[in-house]
Amino acid sequence: MPGVAVTKMHGAFNDFAVIDRRNSAEMPSPENLARQLCDRRGGVGCDGLLLIEPSSVADARMRIFNADGTEAEMCGNGLRCAVRFLSESGAGNSFRIETAAGILAAEVLSAGETYQVRTQIGVPRFEPRTLPFSNAAYAEVGNPHVVIFEKTLDSIDLIQAATKLQPSFPAGVNVHVAVVTDPHRLDVQHWERGVGLTRACGTGAAACAAAAIRFGMAKSPVEVHVPGGVLTIEWSGAGEAFLTGPAVRVFDANVAALHAAPV
Repeated sequence: MPGVAVTKMHGAFNDFAVIDRRNSAEMPSPENLARQLCDRRGGVGCDGLLLIEPSSVADARMRIFNADGTEAEMCGNGLRCAVRFLSESGAGNSFRIETAAGILAAEVLSAGETYQVRTQIGVPRFEPRTLPFSNAAYAEVGNPHVVIFEKTLDSIDLIQAATKLQPSFPAGVNVHVAVVTDPHRLDVQHWERGVGLTRACGTGAAACAAAAIRFGMAKSPVEVHVPGGVLTIEWSGAGEAFLTGPAVRVFDANVAALHAAPV
């Protein structure tokens, strides 16, 4: 089978293998391909596989597959990478991107070795859940999140906390520990379903910031400091939230798609 053209990209070091499917009718199974490409020893090495596809309702469609092959509804850092990819292909600087969580607007703010991209991230939604942490909130920002507020990032074992929460969510849930350092700054660590610990999570950053704003601990805009960098969240307390952050193109390659059946 011929190789697959892949672009390695990252948003605050939440990294992806990006494949442009806008003019391609056939490709290997994305679930199998995600597991192969995301392998950090035998593949490209990344947190997810990002597909850019044609859309009948927007400028392009983005699909995201986690490292374990499961498909996610939305990915904020991946969305910025998709926008940079489209911009560098000559498609412009402003886009409407179709995702499983809806159509989201995005624009390139600055270009260079690192692009800065601002996107809609969805409407944060909260609902009461019985959680085994008194200082936690459940939020959806296109996908599900549990935010645990602590005094320090090492107050809890994030992997242990995430593992404890998964049985309560049949489709899995992303889990984050957040520390409010001042009204416009959070320090956050992320655990993403289907991946594990990641250096950044765009929707997770939005969930953490929105929860802090909702409960009166923070004010928009909020700088979310994560292991991979800084993401900025704007949210008025109602309606759409917005995410601004970096998008970096690492390399382009042609990768043999072994053990993957066409779809």
